[in-house]
Amino acid sequence: MISQTAEYALRAMVAIAQNSGDAVVTPMIAEITKVPPGYLSKVLQTLRKAGLVESRRGLGGGFILAKPAEEVTLLEVVNAVAPIKRIDRCPLGIDSHGTNLCPLHKRLDESAELVEQSFASITIAELLSEPGRNAPLCQPAKPFGQGASLKRKT
Repeated sequence: MISQTAEYALRAMVAIAQNSGDAVVTPMIAEITKVPPGYLSKVLQTLRKAGLVESRRGLGGGFILAKPAEEVTLLEVVNAVAPIKRIDRCPLGIDSHGTNLCPLHKRLDESAELVEQSFASITIAELLSEPGRNAPLCQPAKPFGQGASLKRKT
């Protein structure tokens, strides 16, 4: 349904949002999200260029959300890295079809539209506040390097 890159971007955004406004470094995000660090760096730079995260250099640096988690939708994140593909012309290149999609491609496009609408209605904050047995991306807190904690060692 969505690309692996979009999945990684969503995981990263949730991990950053979980850290209550403190900057989070790439290795910490990679550990909690299980995203390869090299690839995660590229995803984070794409999110930065899209204005979804900000990066801070130096001591205490890392990534923070560029706006409150309540204002960031899943669709914004997905569109920043790998937009959902819509079908606006015949994918087979049949000239007589043009923009008049056949029933198959029309239904596929309608499904993509429903996914877009759903993602546009869900914020990162909602994912973090949704009641349930499991918090997003969380394992029992352990010191960095031994598990999933995003908190810095002091």
